[in-house]
Amino acid sequence: MADLLSLTTPLLIRYPDDTRHVMVACFRHPQGLLYFRPFWEQLPAAEGVRLVSGDIKGEGPWKVGDAVVTVLGCQGTHPQQAAELADWQFYLEQQGKYYPSRDELQSIAREKGFPV
Repeated sequence: MADLLSLTTPLLIRYPDDTRHVMVACFRHPQGLLYFRPFWEQLPAAEGVRLVSGDIKGEGPWKVGDAVVTVLGCQGTHPQQAAELADWQFYLEQQGKYYPSRDELQSIAREKGFPV
């Protein structure tokens, strides 16, 4: 399986309390894994860009601390999260705005105080 940080497909992170977030970009962080959620620019600062502490382990699914990261399934596997991703992709298309590159997202993360 591919390295978690080299994938370009949307990912899903599940926490022990069954909270699930779609990850539209992720980066290695000195404390673990940093990720961007859909609509990250509209969410409160602590919600749009998240840090998960812990070592990144596995070859898919992956573990980061107590959380598990998988490739986001289709409507039948993860319907709520797949719908959230589709809404975000539709929003981006409708806005017609330039979306930041991976390097630019890393710069945004640094501006928010996350060293990546």
